[in-house]
Amino acid sequence: MSQKLADKVAVVTGASKGIGVSIALHLAAEGAKVVVNYASSKSGADKVVAEIISQGGKAVAVQANIADQADIRRLFEEAKKAFGQVDILVNNAGVYEFAPLEEVTAEHFHKLFDLNVLGLLLTTQEAVKHFGPNGGNIVNISSVVATLAPPTTAVYSATKAAVDNLTKSLAKELGPRQIRINSVNPGMVETEGLRAAGIHDSEFRTQNEQQTPLGRIGQPRDIAPAVVFLASSDSGWITGETLTISGGLK
Repeated sequence: MSQKLADKVAVVTGASKGIGVSIALHLAAEGAKVVVNYASSKSGADKVVAEIISQGGKAVAVQANIADQADIRRLFEEAKKAFGQVDILVNNAGVYEFAPLEEVTAEHFHKLFDLNVLGLLLTTQEAVKHFGPNGGNIVNISSVVATLAPPTTAVYSATKAAVDNLTKSLAKELGPRQIRINSVNPGMVETEGLRAAGIHDSEFRTQNEQQTPLGRIGQPRDIAPAVVFLASSDSGWITGETLTISGGLK
């Protein structure tokens, strides 16, 4: 059976944990060579690379802070050095912190916007320089909060609404160059980040499950196959779309 992403090279940001791990593994399973980006968790990234290689795939880990332009440049230089080209970018790196209005600070705002919006934009800008004459493919990992906007998530929800808007605008701008860009908007997904934020065993999670038609929160493996679809020629006439994957919660 032919692999959907044979001969493609994919850069996945924030791929050392959570949804990013699953995306990297699924892309590799379809034949892509994967650049596993991480900010601080070298051990996590190395583990992903080892797993891909053990399955007969090709991958390298590259440290880069996606909120830093020089790091972004180096990420793509390393990708080119390792595999000679870049065809796919998955903008998965992001940070989420919730705060009620009275606790919102300039620092909180800039931390979230610098990574979730500006970092994503600068990474996209750099990727486009490296795509070949046949174009390329970008998948942004946004969130259902872009439209749900729950209480105490004003800044985080605003970053994801911005991502969805960037996706639509850049799809129109980059389409003539055969560059497609779409976003995947997960609902609540069980990740290390969710546990670290104390949400895993919280009332918020229970409420979320009660409001979700399919009655559970997501797993990283629920998200990754949609990224593969959007990164492959199966979705060749789809651009500027946001695909919500949330068990029906809207």
